Amino acid sequence: MNIDDLSWQARHHGGVYPRMVRTLLDLGQVELLVRAARERGDWNCAEAAARELCEAGECDRALALVAPFAEIGWRPAEWATAEIMIHQGEGDEALATVRPDATELGDGHVCARYAELLSKAGRIEEAIDVLKPHLGEHWLRSRLVEVTERQGCDDRVLDVLTREAERMERTESAACERCGQKSCGVARTDRWDVLLLISRVLERAGRMDEAVEVLRAERASGRRHPVNFPEYYAELLARQGLIEELGVLAAEDHRSALDVYAKALEDAGRPGEAETVLREGIEAHDHPKDRAALMRLLVRQGRVDEAVETGRPTYEYYDCWNFLPWALELLVDDGRPGRALELLDGLTDEYVKEHPDQVRHLRLWLLGEADRCKEGISEATALNEREPGEWDTALARLLERDGQTEEALALLRSSTHYLVHHDLPDMLIRHGRPAEALDAIPTIAESRAAAERREREREQEAAERREQDDPWAATGAFGVEPRF
Repeated sequence: MNIDDLSWQARHHGGVYPRMVRTLLDLGQVELLVRAARERGDWNCAEAAARELCEAGECDRALALVAPFAEIGWRPAEWATAEIMIHQGEGDEALATVRPDATELGDGHVCARYAELLSKAGRIEEAIDVLKPHLGEHWLRSRLVEVTERQGCDDRVLDVLTREAERMERTESAACERCGQKSCGVARTDRWDVLLLISRVLERAGRMDEAVEVLRAERASGRRHPVNFPEYYAELLARQGLIEELGVLAAEDHRSALDVYAKALEDAGRPGEAETVLREGIEAHDHPKDRAALMRLLVRQGRVDEAVETGRPTYEYYDCWNFLPWALELLVDDGRPGRALELLDGLTDEYVKEHPDQVRHLRLWLLGEADRCKEGISEATALNEREPGEWDTALARLLERDGQTEEALALLRSSTHYLVHHDLPDMLIRHGRPAEALDAIPTIAESRAAAERREREREQEAAERREQDDPWAATGAFGVEPRF
């Protein structure tokens, strides 16, 4: 265990990755996480296990678990120790151990964590004071709202945020005067962010009318807004049941509000109107966001085939608005993997040619879902012969589904595929072998060494490609012939 490896784990999710930690917790495998923390020096395991032990009243065990990490100076372990002590009722002692010094008070990340602990210790006024100097950073403004929730200090938070909004208004006005424009955009986004937070605090304080009015007035100002502003406004109107006003907003800004308006109509017992609104929006603007909203509406009504047809125009898009994988999942969940295969086979030759690996992976998955495993195994094996190792994980999943679990595990254990360190533990978990799953995950040091080796190999390959493209580049001389 050392600081460098722990820092690498925090950046790259090496060792026991967060999703596996959550899975083991859900399975009640706290002792496995404890073992991994002690034997492997894995901080993800130590932190999660310590929290679970603390909640179970085993605070002394939790403290002992994180102690070795704190002893080497790992700051997250010091924060975790303080949190456990606060849970034990030792708030003053805990805060004294992690109180930022003068140099750290300028670090927003340190202050955010300290403010969170102050809040847990019931010292909310101090938490606000710690964060106030950092309100120029949007994520710390959000943290202020988060750590003060249900702490009985909404009026104080509103005062702090209102003063910040006024300061930003003055800054923006002064900047616009200097450049001679009515609205030059300086500080505008930050001010909008503060207004959203003010509305959020008013809403949680039960001051619904004021929460709506803050955004209503800003909307009426005629200023241009970022996308999230009208979207948040639409969601607020929906939560308050102001459907007619929401309808007006949707007519003016369909991209931000139409799907929210339709869902509000559905929730109000008006699904037919919701469907009409979305279909008219698609006809007028054909934005994939509206198609997604209509697909979700139709699925909720059990109209899966109509949902699939609604998404059809997107199935050959070249971006994140391609709903093909979603449509295939809908059909599989509806018990019709054969129909999903027909949909996949109906793609144009041009799209298949441009996305061969994606289409092949989808086909292999669907063959497994359709209980055509032998066919899928044959296809995956042939692909692996042409591209050794590239199809190991797909082939292993088909072998598993065909009942050849040990063969699948053996393939993954011998594979060099980049996903194997996730797929192998996942498969072991599915078969009730959590201890083996944990042991199959490389340690932090092993993960780091492998990642650094891959990076060196990529750099070497890149250098070789550059040399092939430009033989003179290897000499280090630009525009000068090398001497022989």
